[in-house]
Amino acid sequence: MKIALAGQGAFGVKHLEAIARIEGIQVSSLAGGNAEQTAEVARKFNIPHWTCDLAQSLAQPGIEAVILATPTQMHAKQAEQCMRAGKHVMIEIPVADNLADAERLLKVQQQTGLIAMGGHTRRFNPSHQWIHQRIAAGELKVQQMDVQTYFFRRTNTNALGQPRSWTDHLLWHHACHTVDLFQYQTGETASRVQALEGPKHPQLGIAMDMSIGLKVPSGAICTLSLSFNNNGPLGTFFRYICDNGTFIANYDDLVDGYQKPIDVTKVAVSMNGIELQDREFFAAIRQKRQPNASIAQVLPAMRTLDRLEKSLGS
Repeated sequence: MKIALAGQGAFGVKHLEAIARIEGIQVSSLAGGNAEQTAEVARKFNIPHWTCDLAQSLAQPGIEAVILATPTQMHAKQAEQCMRAGKHVMIEIPVADNLADAERLLKVQQQTGLIAMGGHTRRFNPSHQWIHQRIAAGELKVQQMDVQTYFFRRTNTNALGQPRSWTDHLLWHHACHTVDLFQYQTGETASRVQALEGPKHPQLGIAMDMSIGLKVPSGAICTLSLSFNNNGPLGTFFRYICDNGTFIANYDDLVDGYQKPIDVTKVAVSMNGIELQDREFFAAIRQKRQPNASIAQVLPAMRTLDRLEKSLGS
C-alpha cells in the first residue's frame, strides 16, 4: 500500500518510525511545512518524493491513503482535501479544533465512503487496552479516572525542542485524549461537564493551566489537570480507580496502585501505541471496515470538548 504522510515534525517522525515496522506499507510522499526539514526527513526515511504542497503528494501515482501529522489548525481542511481527492485519511488528534469542522468531516466521510480515522492513540496503547479488555470482560468497572497532563511549554516549541509554527491548546488537543479515553472506557458520554482555566500566556494567548471534571450517567467521574507550566516530570499519567483494583498507566506501560509492574507485552503485536494505531488504519482500509477511532466514534469526544469550552465562559 502506497501512502503519503503530511508533517515533518516530531509526530510525523514517530509515525515514520512506526510504519517502518509494518510490512506492506510504503511511504511514497512526504508533505512538510519547512523545505529544509522535509528534505532531511525524506532522506532519512528513504521517501522518494517530498513537497511543501499537500496537493502534490495527493497527485503522486498509486497513493491510497494519507496520515496527517500537521498543525492542529490545518487538520479539518486537509482531511477534507484528502477525502475529496479519493484518499483514506488518518488525522492526528484532534481531528479539528472546533465541533462544526468535526461534524463536517463526518459528512464528507459519509459522502465519500472512505476510511477516516482520528489519531486517538490512547485507545491503542497496550496499557489502556489491558484495562479496556478487563472492563469488557466484566472484571473491572471504572469509578474514577484521575489524570495529569503536564508539560513545560512557556515558549512555542515542539516535543523536540524546535520552534513551532503554530500554537498548541490544552483543551482541543491534550484534553481530547482523556475526554475520548474516559468515554471509551466507560462506554458512555459525559452527562455533566465543568472546566476552569488559569491565566492566559501574554504572547501565545492560550490558557497555560486547566482543570476539567466529567461525569457519566452510571456515576463514574474523571478529574483532569493540565498544565504547560509544569517543570517535570512531563507527560500524561492516568490513574484508574476501579471497583477491583487501582492502575496507573503512562503511555504504553502499566503498574498497579503500589507501583508493581503489570505485564502488557501480550496485549497486542507491538508495545508501541502509535504503531498499533497505524496498523488499525491500514487493516481497516484492507478489510473495508470502520476502524476503531473512526470519525463517527470520536465525534462524541468533540461534542464534549465543545460543551467544556462553552462552560469556560459561564
